Amino acid sequence: MICWICKSDKSLLSESIALVGYRATGKTTVGKIVASRLGWDFVDMDELLVKRLGMTINDWVRLYGWNAFRDEETRLLKELSGEKHIVVATGGGVVERAENRNMLKENFIVVWLYCPLEEIVNRLEKDEKSSDYRPSLTGLGLIEEVSHVLSLREPLYCEVAHITVDVSNKSPEIISEDILKAFCP
Repeated sequence: MICWICKSDKSLLSESIALVGYRATGKTTVGKIVASRLGWDFVDMDELLVKRLGMTINDWVRLYGWNAFRDEETRLLKELSGEKHIVVATGGGVVERAENRNMLKENFIVVWLYCPLEEIVNRLEKDEKSSDYRPSLTGLGLIEEVSHVLSLREPLYCEVAHITVDVSNKSPEIISEDILKAFCP
């Protein structure tokens, strides 16, 4: 198990967990397992936003732009910040706004699902959801985009993370166990 506490200023007795990390790192799959094992509710922010917006993220971004999407994401995170006994799978870019980073740190135990560049690219190439749920962030090719965006986001993920779990070559069940062991060693 590769799991460590990035920050010691947050009690691990929080009543909510938020999973952060780049696209395709397993936030939804792992979040469902962790929530089930804790007997808590699970919320996938991207899925809930698609329902609320009445269209795919790709369509929303095409029509209104990334800033409008981030505004909706921030509104939803504010709502979820008041909930207890939930596990939240955030969107990969939720950490881009300082307001969101503050909400995450103050209201959740934040778990960063760390994954190296090569594995993320491999997962995205195989992921059927990528075209609708994961519109291009930069207009670059896949490897270039992931490399560029990771270089910007990794410091932000670490800033908010109370726990970091390396998800490289691990099953969702093992990753979930790693997270739960951090709460109940």
